[in-house]
Amino acid sequence: MKELQHLDPSVFWGLLLFLFVFGSCVFSFLNVVIYRVPRHLGFVKGRSCCPACGARLRFEDLVPIVSWVALKGRCRYCKAPISFRDTAVELLGGVLACLCFLRYGFSMRAMVAFLFLAVGTAISLVDLDTLEIPDGFLAAVLVLSALSVPAFPEITISQRAAGFFIVSVPMLLLTLKIPGAFGGGDIKYTAAAGLLLGWKNSLLAVFLAIVSGGIYGAFLLVFRKGGRKDRFAFGPFLCAGMAAALLWGEAFFEWYMGVMGL
Repeated sequence: MKELQHLDPSVFWGLLLFLFVFGSCVFSFLNVVIYRVPRHLGFVKGRSCCPACGARLRFEDLVPIVSWVALKGRCRYCKAPISFRDTAVELLGGVLACLCFLRYGFSMRAMVAFLFLAVGTAISLVDLDTLEIPDGFLAAVLVLSALSVPAFPEITISQRAAGFFIVSVPMLLLTLKIPGAFGGGDIKYTAAAGLLLGWKNSLLAVFLAIVSGGIYGAFLLVFRKGGRKDRFAFGPFLCAGMAAALLWGEAFFEWYMGVMGL
C-alpha cells in the first residue's frame, strides 16, 4: 500500500505490533470455537478449562502465546502437556492480521479479508479433526461474501455469481459420478467462497488446492500412510488456496498476463 510508505517507522512498527496482538487474541478465541463446535458446545458463554483436569483457567492462563511460554507448555494445575497447536494458531492469527494490513491498509477490505482467513482456519482445523465442515462456518463465509460487495467493488456481481458456480458445480457432478470424490462441505465452501472471490480467483484457488492436495495424497501413498480409498481432509487445501488467491491472486494474474504478453 502506497499510503503505508509515508508512515513514520515507529508508527508503522507500532501498528504492526498492535495488529499482531489483535490477531493473536482473535485466533485465541477461534481456538475455543474450533474445540467446542464439533462437540456441540456453546462458545459464547462458559469459562475456559483444562481439557485434562477440568480446572477453570484464570486470565493469566489465557494470554495468547505468552501463557504457553510462561507455563512451559503445561497446565498450571495438573501439569498435563498443552498442545502447541493452539499457540501456533495464535501466532498464525497475528501474522495474518499483519499480512492483511500490509496488503490492504486500514480498511474494510483488510477486515473482511482477515475474518475470511479466520473462518478458513477454523474450517481447516475442524475438517482435519472430524472430516466435516460445520454449516455454521459456511454461513459465516456467506455473510463475509455479502460484506465483501462494498469492500471489493471491482469484483462485479456477475463475476461473483460465476464464482459461486464455476467450481462447485463440476465438483458436485464429479461427486455424483464418483461417490466420495469431494465432501459436501468442500462443495458448499467452494460455492460460498466463490461469491467473495469471483470466478478468476476461485479457479486459481482450487487449482492450488488440487495441486497441493495431490502432492499430499501422493506422499501418503508413497510412504504407505494411507490406501487409495482412504480419505483425507481436503478443506485445509481449499482454504489455503482461497487465502492465497485472496491475498495474491491479483498480482499473480498481472504476472501471468505479462509473461503471456497479453
